[in-house]
Amino acid sequence: MSEKIYNECKDRMEKTISHYQSEISTIRAGRASTTLLDSVKVDFYGTQSPINNIALISAPDPHLITVQPYDPNALEAIEKAITSSDVNLTPNNDGAIIRLSIPPLTEERRKDLVKFVHKVIEEGRVSIRNVRRDFNDKLKDIENNHEISEDNLKIELNNIQDLTNQYIDKLNNMQENKEKEILE
Repeated sequence: MSEKIYNECKDRMEKTISHYQSEISTIRAGRASTTLLDSVKVDFYGTQSPINNIALISAPDPHLITVQPYDPNALEAIEKAITSSDVNLTPNNDGAIIRLSIPPLTEERRKDLVKFVHKVIEEGRVSIRNVRRDFNDKLKDIENNHEISEDNLKIELNNIQDLTNQYIDKLNNMQENKEKEILE
């Protein structure tokens, strides 16, 4: 019973970590990264498709992203999608490939990005703590129904707390790594 609850808790915390990992991967760090375009959807033949499904995206150097569509007819749709997205990059279309120039970040912008990373990671910590609270409540309900003893409840609550500490440490490491990347 408690093993099942522990695994459910671990699974939800893992999903939270992967969500916030993808959240901070889209934050621009001053160097070209193909993950900047992960959120861009292109209206191609009437369906919204992720840009990486219809084009080859690469970062040949730290200040340039290239987007080469598999179908040349998609070039204008991709350019339009990038322009209307929230990535704040201006596409340069040469008829065969789209180039996105990544401008260097100012010191002020870097500090703003670090603050934003702190905010996103704090939301992650809150989410992890909410998962902990939900599962602690489940365990207490089980104990109130006399399905586990009080001693076992304390052991299980400690296990959930240890798991929470592990995942909050993962979030802290993600924050430190992203800060280093932004401040480089």
